[in-house]
Amino acid sequence: MLLWLLDHFAPLLEQLEFYASGDSRVFLTARIALASVTAFLLSLLIGPFAIRWLKRRCQERIASDSDYLNELQAEKEKTPTMGGIFIVASIVIAILLWGDLTNSFTLLGLFTVVSFGTLGAFDDWTKLSTTSNGMRARKKMIVQSLLAAVISGFLYTELSQVPRGLELISPVGNSGLFLGIGFCLWAVFVVVGSSNAVNLTDGLDGLATGCSLMSGAAFAAIAYLAGHKVLSSYLSIPYIPGSGEIAIMLGALVGALLGFLWFNCYPAQVFMGDTGSLAIGALLAFSALVTRQEILWVVIGGVFVIETLSVILQVGWFRMTGRRLIRCSPLHNHFLFKGDHEIKIVVRFWIGAAILAIVGMATLKIR
Repeated sequence: MLLWLLDHFAPLLEQLEFYASGDSRVFLTARIALASVTAFLLSLLIGPFAIRWLKRRCQERIASDSDYLNELQAEKEKTPTMGGIFIVASIVIAILLWGDLTNSFTLLGLFTVVSFGTLGAFDDWTKLSTTSNGMRARKKMIVQSLLAAVISGFLYTELSQVPRGLELISPVGNSGLFLGIGFCLWAVFVVVGSSNAVNLTDGLDGLATGCSLMSGAAFAAIAYLAGHKVLSSYLSIPYIPGSGEIAIMLGALVGALLGFLWFNCYPAQVFMGDTGSLAIGALLAFSALVTRQEILWVVIGGVFVIETLSVILQVGWFRMTGRRLIRCSPLHNHFLFKGDHEIKIVVRFWIGAAILAIVGMATLKIR
């Protein structure tokens, strides 16, 4: 029956392929769905084995600078961490199965996920195997910047061949600022800033996971549109040939996070650690750079931006006045100090992330 259907409908499907998948060689929409489902199932299947393995070797140590915060989160002591290992593994396997490995964006995206995941794993392991709180901030920032520099260099080569590929584009008004070689420095800033922003948000059960889900789903749609000549023209967004493959990576990210959330929701059986948060943040930044929607990433990833700003403002205000601007940074800890239940804080942040994703997507038609 299947052979008969293929024999009779293959010519029609080939004619429809352009309209279904932009410039993709093989049905992009189906591969996005398959990558998402594959990563979800892999995350669910790998999860129990990974958690048991991590429980014996990688248990969270609650040791922040705030005694009160340590007291509030004392019950999380010895929860397995470094769960980002099976997030990254699920994403990579799904991409290898369903992605176009001849596409330069696919290969660069794989490098982004694996390299930042490896850095995060090293940071987590340093934290767990020594008395220090992970890698020194300066050393960690240098390594992040070097990895981001490699990514930005390859992106510069690819995007310099595309109209408006090196412009910083406003989502409203469609105006652009040509960056030229300055794109490389800008890309480093975006990747490093995004990876650290997701890392800062990863402080409550399911918080970073759920917010990353919203952002990943939104950018999967944007990548699909940017890789489709007809739809990108209709929305007046830059057409980036081959960027549709990024939607497969983000579909895999969404699937892996859904599977991880099964174990990470309150009360968490496992934490993603820097292994997951650095890789997720870097991949989301990478997708924004490829699609030329970095400003839109500030909107869609607004929760991560606000969390980061809360830390910067808290430190700056304390140094100037000797007083705290909020009770504890990042912002989610402020609400925890106020006595709000962890579940309430997390769900409200998810709602905020969903609203920001909707607002960000809505701006695509405001030209």
